[in-house]
Amino acid sequence: MINKKNRLHILLASTVILISACASGPKSTSLLDQVHADYTQAQSNPKVATYAALEMQLAAEALAKADAAAKARESNETVDKLAYLTKQKIALATEVANRKSSEADIAGSAAVRDQVRLDQRTQEANQARMKAEDAERSAQAARNAAAMATQQKNLAQASESEAQRLAAEANARNQQLEAQLADLAAKKTERGLVITLGDVLFSVDQAKLNADGLRMVQRLATVLQQNPKRAVLIEGFTDSTGSSQHNQELSERRAVAVRDALLDLGSPSAQIAVRGYGASFPTAPNDTALNRQLNRRVEIVLSDDRGVITPR
Repeated sequence: MINKKNRLHILLASTVILISACASGPKSTSLLDQVHADYTQAQSNPKVATYAALEMQLAAEALAKADAAAKARESNETVDKLAYLTKQKIALATEVANRKSSEADIAGSAAVRDQVRLDQRTQEANQARMKAEDAERSAQAARNAAAMATQQKNLAQASESEAQRLAAEANARNQQLEAQLADLAAKKTERGLVITLGDVLFSVDQAKLNADGLRMVQRLATVLQQNPKRAVLIEGFTDSTGSSQHNQELSERRAVAVRDALLDLGSPSAQIAVRGYGASFPTAPNDTALNRQLNRRVEIVLSDDRGVITPR
């Protein structure tokens, strides 16, 4: 059974152990505890980590010194002094972080504003460039239209000049043709201009042209050569004396004789056609020698300038 003396010894020993335990543990103050809370809060602030890393490192070093003084169980005054310095460094780190964050926000806003202004100016520049390009396209279209109008005007003038030249040439040819046809005693009829080679230009009852007839044909050949678009239809006729077969053959042979003379003089065969009508289509009654002589003839029908001859 434990007596009172032993209980006292046990209580004293427990007290000594408790005092020893308390004496060997780290020392702390309310200020140091608050500084630890401030440090933890600052560490969790992303702004501090981003903008005040150096200041937080200095605060951590100061806190380590305060914790070392507390562990060494230095005086409360010394621990609080170091804790206060640490608190100031933590506050400085927080202030620096907030200031730099605000500056970054301002710089970011300025950058955004600058970018907005740049985008606006770029858009305005693009719009001005597009307007300038549209204006240039419009100006080029106007220049092209003016050039086209000038070209068309020049072409029209050239065409008009060419038309006038062709008209003048055609008029000259027509005047020359009229003079030549007048020399050949051509007459205007419903079928066109007709040149008549009378019976006196052939040998009697033959299809051979005499000298005067050849001269007439030569003048006609000149007309055809100078007017290649024109053609001729050579038609032979006789009076009513003699048989129908003889008259038909004679009319054909006389028409062919004129054609052959034209060919010999260089007229193209494509310009010449031949018909024989015998005693058909008389120009006068066959009742007198003079009238029969008028019916013995070769008529040369001259086409228009398209080569067309109106059929009989």
